[in-house]
Amino acid sequence: MTIYGVAILAGCYITGLLVGESLGSLLNINANVGGVGFAMFFLMFASDWMNKKGMIKPDAEAGIRFWSTMYVPVIVAMAAIQNVKLAVNSGWLAILAGIVPTAIAFLLIPVLSKMMKEKVNA
Repeated sequence: MTIYGVAILAGCYITGLLVGESLGSLLNINANVGGVGFAMFFLMFASDWMNKKGMIKPDAEAGIRFWSTMYVPVIVAMAAIQNVKLAVNSGWLAILAGIVPTAIAFLLIPVLSKMMKEKVNA
């Protein structure tokens, strides 16, 4: 059912925003730092964890899959409205906040790929 996908997405989004706000406060920045990205990771891990535990019925899984695919365009739209010029003019911290997570994501691709191959072969 699609409603389960909405509930899980909302929970992950709120949790991600709280983590992003907390990270911004810790870094003494008056902004949300990566909240939407954290929310996306929470959504991926939550759906995978529930799948492994057998907590999801096929119709609920379809709803989660639907909202997971809808989430990417929402993130792109949110990123498009951010003030990139102000971020770049703010200094190196803003630039590193973009480069470091991107580099980490690229470095995780081989690890995730290997995990998927092991899962398929098992």
